Amino acid sequence: MAARLEMLARRGTAPIDLTVSSPADCGLAADEGWLRTVLASQRLAPYAPEPLGQLVARQALSRDLTRLGAHLEPGQLVLSASTSEAYGWLFALLCDPGDSVLVPAPSYPLLPFLAELSSVELCAVVLVSPANPTGWTLGEQDQARLDALCARRDWALIVDEVFVEFPRRGRTPRSVAARPSEALTFALQGLSKSAGLPGWKLAWTAVLGPAPERDEALARLELVADVHLSASAPVQNALPDLLSGSWGWRGAVALRLEQNAQTLRSAPPVDAAWDVMPWAGGWSAVVRLPHTADETEVCLELLEAGVQVQPGHFYDFPRGRWLVLSLLPTPARFAEGVTRMARTLARLFPAP
Repeated sequence: MAARLEMLARRGTAPIDLTVSSPADCGLAADEGWLRTVLASQRLAPYAPEPLGQLVARQALSRDLTRLGAHLEPGQLVLSASTSEAYGWLFALLCDPGDSVLVPAPSYPLLPFLAELSSVELCAVVLVSPANPTGWTLGEQDQARLDALCARRDWALIVDEVFVEFPRRGRTPRSVAARPSEALTFALQGLSKSAGLPGWKLAWTAVLGPAPERDEALARLELVADVHLSASAPVQNALPDLLSGSWGWRGAVALRLEQNAQTLRSAPPVDAAWDVMPWAGGWSAVVRLPHTADETEVCLELLEAGVQVQPGHFYDFPRGRWLVLSLLPTPARFAEGVTRMARTLARLFPAP
């Protein structure tokens, strides 16, 4: 696929890219003037490290997370430079080298690399909700059953909620922290997705569960965080303004996602041999091909037709009949890419 893309670039016929994962590359960057104003209003305070993160930042997060149904004390929040870093801290907290961490499949492609760096093996109590790329979202009943299972087996649960602000229209954003947890639970979010600021490098972990286990985990995480002290002080100081001012950006992204999801849902003809999987949230969507399909060959055919998508095996889908699309491109470009995809799939898989 990389060779085919290189060949098309040499021809000057680059395809419409329906794999792009950065809102900023799709006309959805955070307002630079507003960001400059936010930074200009901050006092560049002397270095005063706090292992869990600056109190003013954790207080702001505690208030802001009530939008997602969570009612947390600032002391239950731990700041890091990224959710990837937070995974490393949690693996260090919970695992010995060689231990197994359970994750769903398909899943986030970065998880195996993070596990390998921590010398643990990925086999399914890490969840991503809404999931990337399927859009599956953890419901209250499923959460309750999973929480009870983890509590019975003395498992810790890690829930990556970086896309929690982006459910399908009509659904209310809701964090796992909205209900009490029987099991030791960690909920991860960050500025990368909640405010469109991946380069600002700030994420947070909410620690939930019964007080004894929760407090012990927090004390140990404080030690891990104190070793790193990776979160930037200026960004932490600016966090109250960044949180309160990012709702407009989230609204624009949510509108884009819904517009493109509707375009994709309406693309297959009634008698099409392919269909679009249900989408409950997140930034990606999944197309299901017929059982006889070879997803890699289909992706290559689509490149020749002028549209780029990803094969499902990039995300550990178990069978070779899935295509993954980003819902972030501009509506006109997305619609043209989907039209090219639908035309090609109709040729490859004629309706019965």
